[in-house]
Amino acid sequence: MLLFSSPSVTIPRMIALAINSPAWPLLSPALIEPARTAALLLLFGVLGLIAVASSRTADRLGVPAVLVLLILGMLAGREGFGGVAFNDYHFAFRLGTVALILILFEGGFNTSPGTLRSSLAPAALLATVGVALTAGIVAALAYLFGLDLSESLLIGAVVSSTDTAAVFAVLRGGSLRLQPRMSRLIELESCLNDPMAVILTTSVVAVLEHHHPIWWKLFVDVPLQLLIGSVVGAALGVAARTALRRLRLASTGLLPAFTLAAAFASFGAATLAGGSGFLAVYMTGLMMDAQSLPFKNGLARVHAALGWLGQIGMFLMLGLMVRPSELLQVAGIGVALAVLLAVAARPLAVAACLLPIGYSTKETTFIGWVGLRGAVPVILATFPVMAHLPGAQRIFNIVFFVVVVNTLFPGATIRWVTRRMGFVADEKPAPDAVLEINSPRPLSGEVKSFLIEPSVAVCGARLRDIEFPQAAAVMLIVRNDDLLAPRGETVFQPGDHVYVFFNRSDQPMMDLLFGRSEDAG
Repeated sequence: MLLFSSPSVTIPRMIALAINSPAWPLLSPALIEPARTAALLLLFGVLGLIAVASSRTADRLGVPAVLVLLILGMLAGREGFGGVAFNDYHFAFRLGTVALILILFEGGFNTSPGTLRSSLAPAALLATVGVALTAGIVAALAYLFGLDLSESLLIGAVVSSTDTAAVFAVLRGGSLRLQPRMSRLIELESCLNDPMAVILTTSVVAVLEHHHPIWWKLFVDVPLQLLIGSVVGAALGVAARTALRRLRLASTGLLPAFTLAAAFASFGAATLAGGSGFLAVYMTGLMMDAQSLPFKNGLARVHAALGWLGQIGMFLMLGLMVRPSELLQVAGIGVALAVLLAVAARPLAVAACLLPIGYSTKETTFIGWVGLRGAVPVILATFPVMAHLPGAQRIFNIVFFVVVVNTLFPGATIRWVTRRMGFVADEKPAPDAVLEINSPRPLSGEVKSFLIEPSVAVCGARLRDIEFPQAAAVMLIVRNDDLLAPRGETVFQPGDHVYVFFNRSDQPMMDLLFGRSEDAG
């Protein structure tokens, strides 16, 4: 429920008062509720605009953009300038669930099969055994700090997984460019480990609600939920991909509506079947295989935008949910747990999982450090509150404090640590213009871009001297800020981005001439 009250006359508080006012003299009763809704949307719209506009500045300062969203939400909250108090945990859970579906689906949708094959085993190990180990270590630390056993177990389960939104915001949204081997593993783990944290949290809550030991069910429920979620999500993803290839839709705008509907259906079906709905959503996006779909570039952009919208809405909402004065009461234990999670619990769990399978100490140290927490733990912290468990509000405040400190501590140092440890990728320049073909139906040919490097066969050659397959043609050359129409006398120079149309059967020949395409996974 949203409550608004404040004597101030600042613009945010005027909006809050407008929404809370029992009657507006200038409006008829029929228009009061639409006006309140408009004021609420205005507030969220203004906060969203500020968050988006400040994201670039935050990135340059080394501060994760998600922290900006949290701070804006807190400033607009009951104890901030806005005077908006948000305390509806059920609504927060529902909105957070929708946001996570958008984020996880986008993560799976944009994960290439090559990434999955190369990183699945270590990511799955981190997402299961690693999460369980992290939960156990944090629970033991919390118990040593004086919390009772139930509170310790809940805190351990809630903060056990890394956060997809926070990881994607840092690795994809900022200027950090991590080596592919590391970024693929970290991103894939962040998508896979949320279901494990959800299962652990709900299981601990169920045990505490029933007041009798049924811990043995964890060893049955966890693998069962993961299995059901994987099977349901993969099946729906394959079915949706097949349908998209065969359907003849009236408008390309219906394509993202179809994929989004598939994501929601996947979550609901897997959850009702007793599986992990979040894992199912990721698997549905993964099995759709964006590279093989019609209108693939347009779909990727739509879901990237929806993923960012989910992050913005979720972090703003979570900022509204806390009271800074209550956070101060648990600041000591919150800071202690956050620091120990970053420097001990997470690194130890990662080392135990990855050192035995061939990862170096340097790699495990880095992966252990880049274990950001974000909105997911805060959403999971609403579970004890909704179950009315003793100490639930204190757990929520501690978890929120852990998330904020964890975002500042490891999050703001990731770029420096990446450079210091030598994991920065050799970044190729991106083209200043993009050429693509969008079609609601699969086409026989493709348009792909190739970066001309000194080592490729066509570098320094004239276009007319190159023997192309009969169905292939160079369509555009992007050279710095210039768009060049390809002519026979055109010479390919290092740094050129060349767009080539060809049939899929000619891909090996194109790779031989130009090297790997820029969008190759």
